[in-house]
Amino acid sequence: MTSRSSSGSPVVPPGDQLEVLCSGLVDITSEAELRAKLERACATSRPLTVKVGFDPTAPDIHLGHTVLMAKMREFQDFGHRVVYVIGDFTASIGDPSGRSKTRPPLSREQILENARTYTGQAFKILDEQRTETRFNSEWLVPLGVEGIVRLAGRYTVARMLERNDFKQRFETGLPISIHELLYPLAQAYDSVALEADVELGGTDQWFNLNVGRDIMYSYDLEPQVIMTVPLLEGTDGVQKMSKSLGNYVGVTEPPDEIFGKVMSISDELMLRWYELLTASGAERVGRLRERLASGEAHPRQLKVALARSIVARFHGQQAAAAAVDHFERVFAKKELPEQIEQRVLPGTADTVALAELLHEAGMAASKGAARRLIRQGGVRVDGERWTDESARVARSGELLLQVGKRNFLRVRFEA
Repeated sequence: MTSRSSSGSPVVPPGDQLEVLCSGLVDITSEAELRAKLERACATSRPLTVKVGFDPTAPDIHLGHTVLMAKMREFQDFGHRVVYVIGDFTASIGDPSGRSKTRPPLSREQILENARTYTGQAFKILDEQRTETRFNSEWLVPLGVEGIVRLAGRYTVARMLERNDFKQRFETGLPISIHELLYPLAQAYDSVALEADVELGGTDQWFNLNVGRDIMYSYDLEPQVIMTVPLLEGTDGVQKMSKSLGNYVGVTEPPDEIFGKVMSISDELMLRWYELLTASGAERVGRLRERLASGEAHPRQLKVALARSIVARFHGQQAAAAAVDHFERVFAKKELPEQIEQRVLPGTADTVALAELLHEAGMAASKGAARRLIRQGGVRVDGERWTDESARVARSGELLLQVGKRNFLRVRFEA
């Protein structure tokens, strides 16, 4: 008879679990500690408590988040308890990790709205039935001022200033607000409240996660094992994927948009995404690199396969096939999309600056942004590229506007 964990999942031997769970990591505090915890979990039929915290600072999840969530899903598939901590309390502080200045805190309304969409999107990767969602205000708010002061008394300023971003700001005279020093402590208390066995995070969270270990010691709890996954570079291939940097691919974006963004990345970044976003390990990526170098494989073919797999993951195989067809028709064969949004704007006998028209039509965030797009060669009118940022067009009849490779709009002027 197959033994099962308390969650009902078949028990996989600890050694086999360890091999899977440690694959693709950047760092782990101790494989020996994790093995011991896994062996105890199997022997007692008590699943590990795996904690992962997300601050809902933006409403959407992008591909960068899914690298961490894929590791969460591995723990779930082995029957462990995964706690998805929504940092509604810590988001009001603002995580300073990797930042050269204080991040403005969000309002309560923004946090709750972001959390609502964030959690819904997370279940595109996680098993909803086996995910425990908690808000850290549940245990941090009851601490009150006295509790926060007592928590702060368990850590020193000297230790806190060992953190690279704090250290750099201190040495260069940039301000560090007191509330920022409380962020790692609040995150650490999440681990105390949940009695976490494991905490997962990105490499930029290494310091914060270690504070959690230290604080758990001070509460006479067995310290959590820390495991970090790589940060995914965005479409620019330089900065980590971030909505604020505009180099992201959102998991709920339309299939054609996701496909087009993936096709726009560099060949080198493509291999990185293969490793972090698909089942391809480092060994297979190495073989793909060799095939590219020898000319056996063409970059475009591999990129199409990658884009298709990512679209299929979030929208299904049918949508992925349609996205391939759309891309081939619009970009490879230089044809127009089958469906182009149409908009009616007031018409006159006068002309209008192209930059002003792009902003009015919603194809640029501002007139300045529109002028930059024109200057950079990213705008076409009726299929012809326009690069004169002061150019004007007739405000009558009909125009086909194109911004970038994927944004089309048919504008009709009516008096």
